[in-house]
Amino acid sequence: MHIAFISPEYPHTSLNKAAGLGTSIKNLALELIAKNHKVTIFVYGQKTDETLFNEGITIHAIKHKKYLIFGWYLCRKHLQKCINSIVIEKHIDLLEAPDWTGVTAFMSFKCPLVIRLHGSDGYFCHLANRKQKLKNYFFEKKALKKAKHIVSVSAFTAHKTKEIFNLKRNIQVVHNGINVSTFKPGGNSIVKNEILYFGSIIRKKGVLELAMAFNILVEEKKDATLILLGKDTIDVFEKRSTLDMFFDLLSEKAKTKVKYLREVPYAKVVRIINRANLVTLPSFAEAFPMTWLEAMAMEKALVTSNIGWSNEIMTDGKTGYTINPKDHVLYARRMKQLLENNALGHTFGKNARAFILEKFEAGIIAQQNIELYKKFTNFRK
Repeated sequence: MHIAFISPEYPHTSLNKAAGLGTSIKNLALELIAKNHKVTIFVYGQKTDETLFNEGITIHAIKHKKYLIFGWYLCRKHLQKCINSIVIEKHIDLLEAPDWTGVTAFMSFKCPLVIRLHGSDGYFCHLANRKQKLKNYFFEKKALKKAKHIVSVSAFTAHKTKEIFNLKRNIQVVHNGINVSTFKPGGNSIVKNEILYFGSIIRKKGVLELAMAFNILVEEKKDATLILLGKDTIDVFEKRSTLDMFFDLLSEKAKTKVKYLREVPYAKVVRIINRANLVTLPSFAEAFPMTWLEAMAMEKALVTSNIGWSNEIMTDGKTGYTINPKDHVLYARRMKQLLENNALGHTFGKNARAFILEKFEAGIIAQQNIELYKKFTNFRK
C-alpha cells in the first residue's frame, strides 16, 4: 500500500518545529516502511515548497500562502490541488489527516480519507472548560462528518469527540506506538532526587499544579530538585508566560530547586529522561501522550494525572501513581514516596516498560493500522 499523511508538523531539520503529533506520525511511518509499504508526508504551513527524502519517506513541504480574502477556503483548495496531483501521480491508496482545526473541511481527494483523532481544538477546549472559537468548531465538525473513516488514538478521545460534535458513527481505536529501541533504559547514572517534567510549559499540562505540589515536597524533602524541559507558551487566560506564572507560584525555597531547559536536541532528551530519578506528567488534557509512552519505555518511575486517557496507559500502583493534579498534598506525597523508595520505583519502571512492549511497541501498533488501512481501501495484495 501507499499511505500518505497530511500534517502541520513532522520531525525534520528543514521543517518547522514538530511536537507529539509529528513524532507519532513518524513512528508509524517508519514502521510502515519497514513492513514494505510506501509512505508520503504532506506538511503544510511551511516557509517554502520543497520535496525531501528521509529514511525511505517522501516529504512534501507545502508553503503557507496568504490571501486577501477567504484565506481559510483558498488555502484549503491550494492544499487539495497540491495533494491530489501527487495522489494521482504516485498512486496513493489512502490519505490520513489529524482532527486539529479541521484542515480537510472543504477538501475532496482522489482516494479515501481517514481522520485520526489526536485531539481537536474542540476536544482540548472541552477538557479545559473554555469556549471554542465558532469557526474552529465548524471546520472540525465538517471535516469529521465528511471523512470516510475516523480512527482515534484513545477510547477516551473517541468518546469525548463523539459527544462534543454529536457524531453517531463508529470510531476505531488504535493507540500511538513507541520505538522501544530509541527509548530504552540505561546509558546514564540516575541523579538522586531529580524529578523531570518534559513537554510544553502550558496550563493544560498541569504545570501550575506541579508548582504547588513541589512547594509542599521541598518542605518535607529538602534535597529534591525539579527539571522543567520544554517550550514556554503564553497562557490562554492570563496572556503572559506560563513559565513566569509557574515561578510566581513557587516558594522562595522551591525556586532554588528548579532548573529550566527550554529546548534541547532529540538525542539529549533521551539522556535527560534516563538520568531522572522520577518523571512527573500531571496533565489535564491529552489524547494519548507520547511523553508518557517515552518515559514508560525507559523504565521511569512515574507520577501522572488520573484523567480519562490515563486509564488506557497507566495502572495506579503498578506502572506508577496516578493522581488528580489538584490534590497537591497527595501528589507531593507520592513523589516523595518514589524518591525515597528506589526499589518501588524500579519495580514500577520495569512494569511500565513490560506494558509498553506488550501493548504499544511501534511494530505492534503499525500492524494494527495496516489491518485497518487494508479494510478501508479493500486492499487485497
